[in-house]
Amino acid sequence: MLGRPKTAAQYVELVDQALFEIEDLRAAAEYDMESMGAATDFLEDLERDVRKLRASMADGSYRFDKEDLSFARMAEHQDERILPFRRLLLKINETHIKGLETEDE
Repeated sequence: MLGRPKTAAQYVELVDQALFEIEDLRAAAEYDMESMGAATDFLEDLERDVRKLRASMADGSYRFDKEDLSFARMAEHQDERILPFRRLLLKINETHIKGLETEDE
């Protein structure tokens, strides 16, 4: 996906995908601590923050904002070998700031 999601459902799908990727990365890190162990340094906070975001979407309290999501700075500074879904997290943050993609873009 190049652009931002066009619908709220697509946006929720991105967040759900991130949660799946977090679980997958946790399993990989536990299996191969030598090469993936660095991921455990941020995984707990990342999972908490993404779950909080997803919960706000589910309960209707979520609002787009001009401020970065709590995990954005961490994601920006991680190597993709440690955080293979880094771009997905940055796309979620971009959508949070800019809103859903419109036909005008």
